[in-house]
Amino acid sequence: MIEVTSTKDWLGRTRRDEDEITLGAVQRLAATLDQDPAAFRRGSEMPESWYAILFGTIAPGSTLAPDGHPETGDFLPPFHGTRRMFGGRRTKFVTPMKIGDTVTRVSTITRAEPKTGRTGPFTLVTITHEISGPLGLAITEEQDVVYRAPVEAGSAASQREAAPAADKPSWSKPIELDPVLVFRYSALTFNAHRIHYDLPYARGVEGYPALVMNGGLTALLLIETARPHLPGPIAAYAARAMSPLFVGQCVAFNGRLAGNTAVLWASGPDGGLAYRVEVTLGRAPPVLSSPAGRGG
Repeated sequence: MIEVTSTKDWLGRTRRDEDEITLGAVQRLAATLDQDPAAFRRGSEMPESWYAILFGTIAPGSTLAPDGHPETGDFLPPFHGTRRMFGGRRTKFVTPMKIGDTVTRVSTITRAEPKTGRTGPFTLVTITHEISGPLGLAITEEQDVVYRAPVEAGSAASQREAAPAADKPSWSKPIELDPVLVFRYSALTFNAHRIHYDLPYARGVEGYPALVMNGGLTALLLIETARPHLPGPIAAYAARAMSPLFVGQCVAFNGRLAGNTAVLWASGPDGGLAYRVEVTLGRAPPVLSSPAGRGG
């Protein structure tokens, strides 16, 4: 069982961070995605889904846990000795952000709930982020993080069987998940989780068969492979991780349009559904503050 103090005590905790959308970071992400870095200049609009490169957790090396993540117990509830897994996110794009903008993010813990699933007990934590730039609120995101009990060293982690993909794709692009791609994305996002770059750790400690694909990178690749097929900007998307993908696999990034929405999904070598993104097209309307204003 995961031992933690009452998770209700952590609900409503907030944290404020500041970052800058730098030209170098955007161009490096373009190169990582095999796009032309020179297409981006200061003052140009950053693609909406590229906000993933912002607000990488800054923590001194001495404060990192053995898995490479910062120790919990400060902003997040204390989950010492657990395995951290990406669950999903729901994102709305309100106003565009430009290269060179200074941006802020207010994060609030909105859920911290013990649960039990097919693979045993876990705790689901939802963090709501509000990202603002010079034009006001730019992005809202609800991010789900799962904390599970650790596996015994040297044993295999429980893997959820991938369900068959129900949708027939209108387009599909195969991409081999190579370690350079995953490393560059992890470096750009300052993600030090060792399952993405330390193979002996991924196998021997967390029980995975290979290096693990980053969930945020899977979502980004789904968006970018779909972009040539989308008739307009993205207003929102909801992403859900179904089963892990691993470095060395050839993954199909699929999509299909359905009215003002697009359904995107990643299929592993067995054809199973590993990751799903539902996209709403169009520009989201501005979110207006109440007359009393908002706290935090």
